[in-house]
Amino acid sequence: MSIRECAKSSEAFAKLHDAYCNREKALLEFKAKGGKVAGCMGADVPDEVLIAAGYLPIHVYADPDKPLTLTNVYLEFPFDPAIRATFEKLVDGTYYDLFDQLVISHTSDAELRIWLYLREIRRVERDRKVPPVHFVDWLMHRRMMYQETNEQVIERFRQTVESWTGRLITDEELIEAGRICNEDRDALRAMGELRHCAEPRINGSEALVIIGSALFMERAEHAKLVRQVVEDAQSWPVLTGKRVFVTGSNQESTDLYDIIEGAGAVIVGEDHDWGDRYYDRDMNLSLDPIKGIVDRYMLRQISSKKSSIDSRVRELDEAVAATDAKGVIFYLNVYDDSGSWDYPSQKKSLDANGIANAYFAKQQYPVAKNEGLPEQIATFIQGM
Repeated sequence: MSIRECAKSSEAFAKLHDAYCNREKALLEFKAKGGKVAGCMGADVPDEVLIAAGYLPIHVYADPDKPLTLTNVYLEFPFDPAIRATFEKLVDGTYYDLFDQLVISHTSDAELRIWLYLREIRRVERDRKVPPVHFVDWLMHRRMMYQETNEQVIERFRQTVESWTGRLITDEELIEAGRICNEDRDALRAMGELRHCAEPRINGSEALVIIGSALFMERAEHAKLVRQVVEDAQSWPVLTGKRVFVTGSNQESTDLYDIIEGAGAVIVGEDHDWGDRYYDRDMNLSLDPIKGIVDRYMLRQISSKKSSIDSRVRELDEAVAATDAKGVIFYLNVYDDSGSWDYPSQKKSLDANGIANAYFAKQQYPVAKNEGLPEQIATFIQGM
């Protein structure tokens, strides 16, 4: 199904689609005006701190067509192939002139190891064009002792960013940045309602563009465009098809969604970092701002890479119920193994609730490398 003509006819959607497809465009324009850009790797870099300091946060992403010349030298093979493809751009100089700083969050063990490798490369190979790199060492378990530690982590991050700018970041600036991010998340929730409802008007590929474009542009501008798309979409045709929820590896392009919806499904939600999880939970602006930031990132829907199996079962069941999905597709890249640990218990619960499900593990990257995948997905959709 991919991007429909009704979406293409929306001027606001066209601008979001342009930002999604031309991912360096906004940052180059921002830098041309004298702005500073921070590259972000991992789903838990606190954008609020960067925005408060005047930085534009931009997410790193994989290029599936780039030869992994340096990655094969530095990085062992058993990494998620999308992370390996991203690593190549971090060490071959692609991002060196684009980013003033690189921030990596402890979203998974893979990000931790990437940070350690980059730090060592910068130490040993001074001529290698790797951006200055900082690590945000989140502890994601929902306990008071971890919350207190995380508040110290984010306060140190605030001080680090202050050292970059040579000035203090005030609480008022953090709160204003939180307000900007909350407004964007609220706009995305309004968009989400047009996917999750009984008569969806935005398909999965369109939603990935709307959500994912936020990773590559200024949040205030993004929120304004999303609001306009929500207004435009009120008149788009109601989508018909079997309602499907997607879980597993991050989808940095619409390729997988195009296959699923091309087989007659409507993707009504997902829980990976480039989808619905991105805008889950606001920063609580009534709290001390550091506490508000920690509250937001610790208590939102937790990543499969740092969650207990019980939590993943409960949250998937809740998401499937909230979107009224009739089927779930598990899609995992080769070496992206954390989701496979959750799957047996998740499947057991889905089966008990009468929810059809299909499991596609050890998938090659990019999606197009998987021979027979479209046919397998079509068979599942038809059999739901």
